[in-house]
Amino acid sequence: MPSAHFLVDIPLCCFRAHTQPCLAQHCGKAVNPVRLSNLCQQRGLSKLKTTALRRFVQHKVLFTMAGPMTDSHRRFLQTMMCNGIVDASKAKTLHRLCCETHKVSYAPDKLDEFVNIINTQLQPMFMQIRKGMSEEDGQQYYALVNLADTEITRMASDYSDNELELFRKAMDLIVESENGMACSTDILNLADKLQSKKMKKKEVEGVLQRLVVDKWLCEKNGEYTLSTRCIMEMEQYIRNMYQDLVKLCNICHNIAIQSQMCENPSCGIKMHVPCVARYFRGRTEPHCPACNEFWPHEIPVISRSQSQIPSPSQPASSKENSAPSTKTPRSSRLRK
Repeated sequence: MPSAHFLVDIPLCCFRAHTQPCLAQHCGKAVNPVRLSNLCQQRGLSKLKTTALRRFVQHKVLFTMAGPMTDSHRRFLQTMMCNGIVDASKAKTLHRLCCETHKVSYAPDKLDEFVNIINTQLQPMFMQIRKGMSEEDGQQYYALVNLADTEITRMASDYSDNELELFRKAMDLIVESENGMACSTDILNLADKLQSKKMKKKEVEGVLQRLVVDKWLCEKNGEYTLSTRCIMEMEQYIRNMYQDLVKLCNICHNIAIQSQMCENPSCGIKMHVPCVARYFRGRTEPHCPACNEFWPHEIPVISRSQSQIPSPSQPASSKENSAPSTKTPRSSRLRK
């Protein structure tokens, strides 16, 4: 089956234009590859993305799922395929709109159950809609991820060999840094260090822009971090490749890249910035939850709406992972 990222920018009209005649005929006939290819070509989709969409249609994921799957679930899945990742507030709004559009029962507190029904059907294709957390402010996201592959090579359909090598080296800089960031200058300087094919710095800038647009990286004030989608999809790869560098957050037990670290040499636990804010809220004398040493870092402030401490990593829609966002104050002593 195709990787989730193949479908991130497929417009809904492509789904609708092809699935409407199939629905009218109760999906009794095979997919018309010429019709589907023409539709995708009109929308400017690559051959690989067209192939990915065709496979999903052939497997009847979008409109013939059995069991409790309804059109509201299918519409939600189509939108996730188009966007790849959405924040929790948009996911809740999408949930309501999908239910109202298809006149099915809607319960505001049943989003995760709604997503679990979709995940049950996606399981044979090693795909899943997961929930993740921002490493900066704790905001939650929902993302459609591929569970079958754990290597960066899943991106090979959209990026050339030297572009993938650049991404790997940029990821090295980010993960190996003290604050989980890499400045644009350091990444641009990688242009002459690529083994596959050298790149001009202008070309590197273009690739970085694509990586941001495709939601693999985030950029703010010339600093690059791993995005929500990247950490959620690449979690196993990150654990395998950087097992000596990446530790788990002591609070939520997910991988911690942008985080604070206990300065006690015999301890050294890490906590995400939002986890620090939640754990130490209301405490005048913050102490390490593991060794009880004084916690010397600045305690950030997060909003009440983001005050729930995330649960440990779990499969399906209850999964909590690291992800990027924007507004938490951070100390100059912030660490990986």
